Amino acid sequence: MEESRAESFLRLIKQSQRGRLRIYLGYCAGVGKTYQMLLEARRLQQQGIDVVVGIVETHGRKETEALLENLEIIPRKALTYRGIEITEMDIDSIIKRRPAVVLVDELAHTNVPGSRNAKRYQDVEEIIGTGIHVVSTLNIQHLESLYETVEQATGVKVKERIPDRIALQADQLVNVDIATDDLLQRLKEGKVYLAGKAESALTNFFKEENLEQLRELTLREVAAQIDSSRRSPLQDEPSSSPDQVMVCLSSRSENSEALLRYASRIAGRLNRNWYAVYVQSLSESPEMIDAGIQRRLTNTLALAQQLGATVFIYKGNDIVSTILQFAKEYRVGHIVVGNSGERLSLLQRLTGKRPMIKRLIEESHGITIVVPDIRHPDERRKKLRSSKYLTDIRANLMGKPKESDDREVTIIHSNIMLWNEVLEKESAIRRLLDTLCVTHSDIPFDYAWRALLEREKQGATFIGEEIAIPHARLEGINETVLAIGVSKLGICDPDSQNTATIMFLMLSPVNRPDSHIKLLGMISKMAGDSQWRAAMHSAKSEIEVTQILRHWIAGQKKR
Repeated sequence: MEESRAESFLRLIKQSQRGRLRIYLGYCAGVGKTYQMLLEARRLQQQGIDVVVGIVETHGRKETEALLENLEIIPRKALTYRGIEITEMDIDSIIKRRPAVVLVDELAHTNVPGSRNAKRYQDVEEIIGTGIHVVSTLNIQHLESLYETVEQATGVKVKERIPDRIALQADQLVNVDIATDDLLQRLKEGKVYLAGKAESALTNFFKEENLEQLRELTLREVAAQIDSSRRSPLQDEPSSSPDQVMVCLSSRSENSEALLRYASRIAGRLNRNWYAVYVQSLSESPEMIDAGIQRRLTNTLALAQQLGATVFIYKGNDIVSTILQFAKEYRVGHIVVGNSGERLSLLQRLTGKRPMIKRLIEESHGITIVVPDIRHPDERRKKLRSSKYLTDIRANLMGKPKESDDREVTIIHSNIMLWNEVLEKESAIRRLLDTLCVTHSDIPFDYAWRALLEREKQGATFIGEEIAIPHARLEGINETVLAIGVSKLGICDPDSQNTATIMFLMLSPVNRPDSHIKLLGMISKMAGDSQWRAAMHSAKSEIEVTQILRHWIAGQKKR
């Protein structure tokens, strides 16, 4: 099967005057996307095709690294960001070299600020535009329209995303699939991540239920893509039948992005054109709304275009009539509208005014009105807050503890690693950073690594009591994250001759200096507790360490 796919792509290469794109799609790291991409490169090379490596991330996997042998690798380009040197794919060198095919790993990657393009997929579009063919890799969770779906399924907010049109416009989309049990076994055997990261991954993103849901999403996406490519919109239904999809946007909604992604999925499943329509009332003119709302609306309209919608802006005070007139003219069969939570006063109801959604349902004929629940889980709990108010007062009067603050949550949900070997400081930092990058995809490893080393140059972070707290503040992350490593045999710093047995690695956002300082304070307090240190040294598993952290925090609340 793989051989025939490679031959198919080879035919496309020979026939095409423009660059072609082939994407190996998987549901998670470790399923074999990069491996399969390199196998294809070797097959193409054997058939006389000029193949080079633009950028490939092996993540230390020996089997993958072995496949790079005898393949020409274009040197990366070094860029300096905030005093730190980071390497990226060199587009100019690739275009100048002008191979027939270039391998570009991790299509959803975000380039370092200062690069020609913000995203790697934009680099790929530029390369294809010169007539060079590209083979790339992608995980399902990076598709823009699946953002809310993935978050609800796994609890993970994916920061690096690409427009669905990139996958839709790919000349070939190849699903790289293995059973979740096999992937978990590969992880335990150290074939996915370097030693020490597997246990952390298993207790975080690589949970079996997460993998099963991502695998199902991938299989459905590939099936939908195949079905879409086989069907022509004009063949499915009579031309007189309204079949296009329309989404209604509002300047007041904070969930417009989720609404757009939902509409994009519907249009994709139906293989239909879709439109994003914003009706601007007189009270919503640029002079009447504040800059924040105007900026949010601009971003929403930009996302609509990125997702493939045709954007229309109308002016008028009768929003429902404008929407229905548009639907009639553009043969819209599905109208997607958000639930604004509009509440009418008693006087408005008595005078016959109806909520917008009710009017749409009653006045539309032969059109399906779709009102998805695209609220964030936190918003769904808002209705409970009024009833919870008295409960909170009662709890405070009875002396019950308050809810955990951010510092406690960060500590309890930290990544844990146990080592039965002597480690040098930089090796321990690298391993802890590796595990954070696995569970937090928005953290660029190279940027964080250099920021940590830069902080170490300013002064050692070995604070005594066998404790080390390497830390850095980064741009582009939204929350403070923590990893904890415990080595009974010790972590040594060759330069200062200091040693530690417990290392906290902390990364925090630049724009939240208070949380950074407060968490450092709590860690220092924890490190000064001799009973806590003794318990950490005797811990035999990551789960036991987490229990020790919970117990210490609970003890602090009682004081």
